[in-house]
Amino acid sequence: MIQRIQTVFLALLAIAMICVLFLPLWSKTDPTTGEEVVLTAWNMKSYFLTEQGEPGEAGSVPQRGTIAIGMLAIAAIVIAVYEIFQYKSRLNQMKLGLLNTLILMATLITMLYYAYFVGGDLVLPGEKGTFEAGFFMPLLALVLNSLANRFIKRDEDLVRSVDRLR
Repeated sequence: MIQRIQTVFLALLAIAMICVLFLPLWSKTDPTTGEEVVLTAWNMKSYFLTEQGEPGEAGSVPQRGTIAIGMLAIAAIVIAVYEIFQYKSRLNQMKLGLLNTLILMATLITMLYYAYFVGGDLVLPGEKGTFEAGFFMPLLALVLNSLANRFIKRDEDLVRSVDRLR
């Protein structure tokens, strides 16, 4: 049934991954030049900060596409929403939950790759950037996915125990 607690967890997972699509994931600022590199789910671009700290003109680093992060996030959203409506087949839901765990881990690994290896040497080499709010959303999604899988398994165990009693 749709009104189960795992549906809430899966819906929150989808919302968390939608946030990944729109929030910045990582940033790094060079205080001497005022150039900032920002990683989002769709690109990595740099710009110079104005006196007020607002983004100004484009920076010296060419824009790079990071569409892999966005596509993995969209895949996690689609699987979570599809998993919600597979409530009649709990085994299928568990398989989709495992697949979603793998996709969420791939999203995290891809974000770390772009943050440390691609963006790490762009502005002020040797310094680490800061992780923004969007970076922590896949971690939240992993926790929500594991909670949903736990409650799906609990439902399946309950149904099997009732079948044994008959």
